[in-house]
Amino acid sequence: MKTFRAIAIVFAVVVAVASGFSISSTSGSSFVISQRARGSPAGACPARSGVSSLQMGSQAKFGVFSPAVYGAKVVLGTDKLNKVRGKAISLHSQYIGEFCEWAGAYHLRTRLIKKAKTNGDILGFLV
Repeated sequence: MKTFRAIAIVFAVVVAVASGFSISSTSGSSFVISQRARGSPAGACPARSGVSSLQMGSQAKFGVFSPAVYGAKVVLGTDKLNKVRGKAISLHSQYIGEFCEWAGAYHLRTRLIKKAKTNGDILGFLV
């Protein structure tokens, strides 16, 4: 059973990577095109309200790794996936803190963790 799970997870990751980085004949990688800024000038910042722009898991964006996450949810189940995801987020936050301490920039720790969450949302890890 564990072998089947491992094969299913590897297959889901391969499909996610292949679909996210498919190359078209005219414009290159579709991932690069989807990440280009749209509609606003390079220097313009969107107007902000007092509410945080970070979203929780149920409102996450579909990204490159979303198919792998859905595959893992089917194979592992929601509870086990959430435990694994929580452990990974905890370890990543810990490493960010250690890096900030090493670099002498501990005041940037919170910003870097928020940036990691935003990037995880864009890449589809939070679906």
